[in-house]
Amino acid sequence: MNNPAAVRIPGYQVGTWNADPIHSEIGFSVRHMMVSNVRGRFADFEAIVTTAENPLNSTARAVIRVASLHTGNDTRDTDLRSSAFLGVDEHPEILFTSTAIRMDGDAYLVEGDLTIRGTPKPVTLRAEPGGIGPDPYGSTRAGFHVTTEINRSDFGITGNVLIEGGGVVIADKVKIEIELQLVLQKD
Repeated sequence: MNNPAAVRIPGYQVGTWNADPIHSEIGFSVRHMMVSNVRGRFADFEAIVTTAENPLNSTARAVIRVASLHTGNDTRDTDLRSSAFLGVDEHPEILFTSTAIRMDGDAYLVEGDLTIRGTPKPVTLRAEPGGIGPDPYGSTRAGFHVTTEINRSDFGITGNVLIEGGGVVIADKVKIEIELQLVLQKD
């Protein structure tokens, strides 16, 4: 279903859509001590989607401020912001810029460049639409559940401690999960 003429989206509108930070969340999880997942989120971010006549020609861009990282543990947050991990002083932002969009069943695969610690790498985000519709305030909203996985070592995030008997304290694979609610900007 990559035929642009076949892409039909109820309520679709061309324009610029901004993330509603109150109703959106950028979260992640990573395996800890080889036994469980630790979750975190970024509270300060911007996301802009510019929709085109052909939805598959739309673009997306996001800026995430690393200092807003929160895992529920101040000591861990300070460690993750340090130069051993995300290096907030040298690299205060994580960036994503889309390069292509294609269909995968009812979902969209958004290909793009993700830049962490100044290192850009190609990634594919799976965006599952939640719907498009009016809100009570005269605006139009769209929702997406977005997921991907990255290897943190691909971005130069290699800090770790070995566990006696095998394994590591922090896994290399990071799962990213985004709840994105967008608001169509009025001209």
